[in-house]
Amino acid sequence: MSAPHRHGGYPAVGPHGDGAPTPAGPAEPLPAREEERRPSDDHSAVGRLAATVERLREEVRAAHAAAEGRALIELAKGVIVERLGCGPAQAAKQLAELAAQAGLSQLELAADIINQAAHDQVAEVADGFVRTVRHADAPEEGTGADGSVAVRLRTAESAALNAGDSQAVAESLLAHALAPLGASAVAIWTTGPDASLTLCGHAGFGADEPARWRYVPPGVATVAREALTARRTVRFPSLASAGVPSIGHARHPDGGRVAVPAGTGGRIHGVLEICWPRPLEPQPQAVQRQIEALAELCAHTLETLPVQPVRTRALSSGSAGASELMELADGLYDPALVLTPHLDDEGRLRDFRIRHANEHFQDPAGRSRGAVDGALLLEAYPTTAGENELFERIERVYATGEPFRARRTRLTALVDQVPLASAADISISRHGDSLLLIWRIEDESARLASLLQHAQRLGRIGGFEEDVLTGEITWNGQLFDLFGRDITEGPVSLRDLAAHAHPDDAAAIDRFLQAVLRQRRASSTAFRMLRGDGVTRHIRVIAEPSLDIDERLLAVRGAYQDISAQHWTEVALAATRDQLAVTEQESAERNRLALQLQHAIMPPTKAPLDAPGLDVAVRYRPAETESLVGGDWYDAVVLPSKKILLCVGDIAGHGIEAATGMVVLRNALRGLAVTGAGPAQLLSWLNNVAHHLTAQVTATAVCGVFDPTTRTLRWARAGHLPPVLVRGDRATTLPLLQGLLLGALAEAEYEETEIQLEPEDTVLMYTDGLVERRDTSVHDSLDQLLATAQTPADGLERRLDLLLTHSKSDTDDDTCLIGVRVT
Repeated sequence: MSAPHRHGGYPAVGPHGDGAPTPAGPAEPLPAREEERRPSDDHSAVGRLAATVERLREEVRAAHAAAEGRALIELAKGVIVERLGCGPAQAAKQLAELAAQAGLSQLELAADIINQAAHDQVAEVADGFVRTVRHADAPEEGTGADGSVAVRLRTAESAALNAGDSQAVAESLLAHALAPLGASAVAIWTTGPDASLTLCGHAGFGADEPARWRYVPPGVATVAREALTARRTVRFPSLASAGVPSIGHARHPDGGRVAVPAGTGGRIHGVLEICWPRPLEPQPQAVQRQIEALAELCAHTLETLPVQPVRTRALSSGSAGASELMELADGLYDPALVLTPHLDDEGRLRDFRIRHANEHFQDPAGRSRGAVDGALLLEAYPTTAGENELFERIERVYATGEPFRARRTRLTALVDQVPLASAADISISRHGDSLLLIWRIEDESARLASLLQHAQRLGRIGGFEEDVLTGEITWNGQLFDLFGRDITEGPVSLRDLAAHAHPDDAAAIDRFLQAVLRQRRASSTAFRMLRGDGVTRHIRVIAEPSLDIDERLLAVRGAYQDISAQHWTEVALAATRDQLAVTEQESAERNRLALQLQHAIMPPTKAPLDAPGLDVAVRYRPAETESLVGGDWYDAVVLPSKKILLCVGDIAGHGIEAATGMVVLRNALRGLAVTGAGPAQLLSWLNNVAHHLTAQVTATAVCGVFDPTTRTLRWARAGHLPPVLVRGDRATTLPLLQGLLLGALAEAEYEETEIQLEPEDTVLMYTDGLVERRDTSVHDSLDQLLATAQTPADGLERRLDLLLTHSKSDTDDDTCLIGVRVT
């Protein structure tokens, strides 16, 4: 038998007293030298006793390590005996010779021989690591440079198999396999049937921490719970970033964590949680496979080793548990299936076998229960793999033990194109190694009756039936509530209905009864019911006769509905309509008066002004909506000094208040202009008028005084858009002078300037209704106005008409426009 070829270095392995080599990989750290840890009274009896205890502990650890190494060597000898057909002595000699030829220790060679013979996951991990090292020509980071991967895994496996409980398994895993990877602690959790977690083994956490984490109830989020719920390996580079607590989090809050589900055959028996003292860097693939191999080792040991007792256990495991579960299923009144896992040749879960179907189970395809018993779930009902992910939920319950329940689940379940039920309540639970699947089919008729009852309650409707032959009357409970009667008082006959109604409604009830009882046709009416408790309710009754084949009246069926809320709503709505009509009429009258006042002072067109050296034209365009009568105003008048006053203004707001404010300011400016003051002074006085002599009127205005002898225009503005000068084929705006709007402050000063006009020059004054748009800035609107103003026109009147025609304003505001042309 040739020695396997190995690549890479291995730790020195020395013989023990019985010739067994020391196993690779570090055990627990050796204690400090005796002289370093002894107290000052190291020659006392206490000091000597402590040293003796520590020495005995080291001897026990060494004995355990030697035993674990011997177990691997003895197993390798057995493989050689089987392969070569020799005796134990010859096998021991052969092992020693092969190790010497390969330059390996006997323990390292024994691990290689076992891997070649086993072909299990440990062997695959070790072989993959060797190929990785050969490819990289250097040990991979994090794989543990102080020992062979194969030796460490096989040593940990041997220690776990020889351990007496799961606590010893945890200590062995940390010492032989995880400490070389930099891990500082390990926890082994076992799962309960209620998805709880119980700490059954730990190492590296100290004395107090495990006691606080002995039991984790279902639903509590921890690192191990994350792995159990996800059914896959979860890695947290830092426990602080994980957002969930776990054992040992106070000691190393920034340390990394890895949690791996430990399961076999599709069932998760527990979780292996590994802790690092520092943040965890991304791990190589080889290290991840080592951890998964250790988790599989934990799963096999959790199946056989004693663990802490679980809080509850519904049924015993194994076939006995399945038998008990069948008896439980037979005692249920709902359809139920008992399922057991079906594994492939490699021990992986592939399907579930239907071990039992209770007597209430009805196969949708019409097969007998005997034909279903013993069948595989996916073969018998293939759509469970897709419909509502039912098969996946069954898998999850079997893996984690956490029950699944859902109400009103839609199922076309279990066979193609044949519905089991429109809706059902589903329950899946694990009992030992078996599953119980129960569904409760919802009674469609009961559900519809419940819906009808709710509809009658919400609509305040009560039904009745009256047998005219026997006089028997049937009411439902809602109808007794509508009439305010106790059930013991009995129902009210249709013929006695008028006695419970308002006297003014007797005629309507009589017509209703005539139509139903005599004319034998469906009819309805509304009346005011006077209840015994003094409450008056508005009721609508509708009824139809039931006739036999000879058209004779047998019974009357119908319903009463409380329409009191609807009645009072209609009354309130009618009153609101009347009030709204009055308000609309008053508003229309106010707008009509405001519009008349505005048109009386400023007609849309005005006769030409007789002014020397100047043509004057005005335009006024009212708002399209009469309810938006505004306060825009203009004026052009020849003063006693033969100068001409030109002004345009805009009162803030609409309606009668804006119209009256416009009258006050317009007339005040006319009177002030007689004084011969300049535009700035006029606006200052007009500001005082707006602030002190009106009811909080604010306005903008532009005011100009034209001297025909010098052809000069002096002007000022109060928050208004500047005038436009058209000279030749070019239009420009005049400077934007300083000036606050009228009425804002008690005292205000205004800037005034003078412009020399030339023959044929045209000056335009306007309000914002000419240019303002909701979606355009004022600057862009002025550019559009200038483009239109410089368009050639036949005379001043024609130019103003063009400006109004091409105005793109969309604010539905009124507009004033004055144009003057120097002659």
